[in-house]
Amino acid sequence: MTAAVAPARRAEPAGGGATPAWRPRRSLWRRLAGAQNNNIWFWVFVGPFVAGLAVFVVLPIVWSVVLSLYEARNTVSPTEFVGLQNYRDMLADAAFRSSLLTFVAFAAFIVPTTFACSLSLALLVNRARVARAFFRSVFFLPVACSYVVASLIWKVSIFNGVRFGLANTILAAFGFDGRQWLSRPHPPLYWVVIVSERLWLQVGFYMLLFLAGLQRIPAVLYEAASVDGARPGWQTFRWITLPQLRATSAAVLVLLLINAFQAFDEFYNLLANAALGTYPPYARPPLVYLYYIALGRQQDFGHGSAGAVILTAVIAVFTLVQTRLVGFGKRGSYG
Repeated sequence: MTAAVAPARRAEPAGGGATPAWRPRRSLWRRLAGAQNNNIWFWVFVGPFVAGLAVFVVLPIVWSVVLSLYEARNTVSPTEFVGLQNYRDMLADAAFRSSLLTFVAFAAFIVPTTFACSLSLALLVNRARVARAFFRSVFFLPVACSYVVASLIWKVSIFNGVRFGLANTILAAFGFDGRQWLSRPHPPLYWVVIVSERLWLQVGFYMLLFLAGLQRIPAVLYEAASVDGARPGWQTFRWITLPQLRATSAAVLVLLLINAFQAFDEFYNLLANAALGTYPPYARPPLVYLYYIALGRQQDFGHGSAGAVILTAVIAVFTLVQTRLVGFGKRGSYG
């Protein structure tokens, strides 16, 4: 006799309730399809930015390095390979070295001045009890102004060198004679014009960075310092505010240094003679000097590209040295 084998019964749930409906596991191709969709949406949003960065930033940099190794006059196509000769010519050029030294001095002055003004404004606005948003907006508005427009206002209206200019009118009110602010190298009053415009344009931006850092400082630190007997003012600023702003200060210093070496618009629009296409030999920044070599009458793209590569290396070296000095990126640099 053959015994009948009963079919296996599915185990019932421990609680004795109804058996849940069976659901198939998610198949492998569906998971792959979901991951592929995520990749597609990632490139939809990030792709245009990456493409623009590659076309307008990476490709010109690579092509500039290539041109710096060739003789390229009146054309952006390399003609004759010269190796490092363009670099040797630029380093031997006294005018190019002078432009680098001029901007080292300019950066040594404008970086700490802008840093101090931005931090001071941030402390004042942060302590304001009323109209704080108003003051933030007022000090930030110049950031939206174009460097070209600001240069024209400074050159035509404020420091135009005639007696009815704003600066000379203020001097006359105090009994002083008017000044030729931009046309004479001695005394170098053109630095007053350049520095004042740069401060007006960029202090508000860095003030906001410091404001963000100040608002991240826990209030309990100041309360504990008050309990320990610290007086509000210099003591709390020295031992609490500045250490807590270490990361923000390092970032601001790096940005200020890079912007100082990349300055072009205010120098060109304040000092250049657009009608004659000339620029005075004083206060000539590297970018203006390279502009006249590559895009002026010489049309020497080989030497201009070599100078741009040298300037990039100088900026990178100064930035690395500064980040090491301020300790940016080290453990504990974020307070």
